[in-house]
Amino acid sequence: MHRRRGDLGRRLSEGERREIQQRVMTGATHAAVAQAVGCSTKTIQRWFVATGGLPPRSRPRSPLRLSLPEREEISRGLQAGDSRRVSARRLGRAASTVSREIAGNGSAPGYRAWRAERRALRRERRPKVPKLARCPRLRAEVERLLGQRWSPQQIAHRLPLAYPADGEMRVSHETIYRSLFLQARGALRRDLTACLRTGRTQRRARGRPTRTGRLRDMVLIAQRPAQAADRAVPGHWEGDLLLGQAGRSAIGSVVERRSRYVLLLRLPAGRTAAHVRRALAC
Repeated sequence: MHRRRGDLGRRLSEGERREIQQRVMTGATHAAVAQAVGCSTKTIQRWFVATGGLPPRSRPRSPLRLSLPEREEISRGLQAGDSRRVSARRLGRAASTVSREIAGNGSAPGYRAWRAERRALRRERRPKVPKLARCPRLRAEVERLLGQRWSPQQIAHRLPLAYPADGEMRVSHETIYRSLFLQARGALRRDLTACLRTGRTQRRARGRPTRTGRLRDMVLIAQRPAQAADRAVPGHWEGDLLLGQAGRSAIGSVVERRSRYVLLLRLPAGRTAAHVRRALAC
């Protein structure tokens, strides 16, 4: 896929964010989603880093609140000269509800349904401080258990047993995950994500194919002997794998560190460990 240059710094619309979220949750890769939405993979990656891979929470409106169609009906009634009681009967609402709605949004001459809806949405917002941010005791206990490699599910079930009479010491595992993945909530430290058993810093979609995980008995490159690191003694080799376009082809490379002698391995049948081992043996 060609790199897109025109979307540098482009802000994603709300519809594009929803489409990205839906496609990734169904298992699509970032490259496929970027091609479908019309942006770069970096744009998607930056958005997922900012949101922690979490979908935005939906805020269902209470049936006690007026909806946008009801506000439009009130606006049409005012334009037609209907009284508050007539509009209320038509909507199946109390007359006082309609009167408060009109009085709180610029009186009858200046009432507009779209403006009243926007004000209502703004008033519904709750800049509530997350529970882990406003309860130091709870936050300290969660951080202590995370440091001991407890999972968020285990912590959520343990707290009611450890503090049966303390209602403040309660938190759901979802709240813990959100506080870890979404740092804008300002509750738990970012470095505590390393204590999660998966080691992830973002939520992964259930439908997305999982990788095989880390290699067993893996030796870090920093742990190799000094004689191999400074290229003083011949006989130390290091290998790498070169992938072709879209990962459809691969070539193995083995380099002798002192002499820089290079061997290239043909891998026409695949690039698994068994394929590489057979190519080395040939």
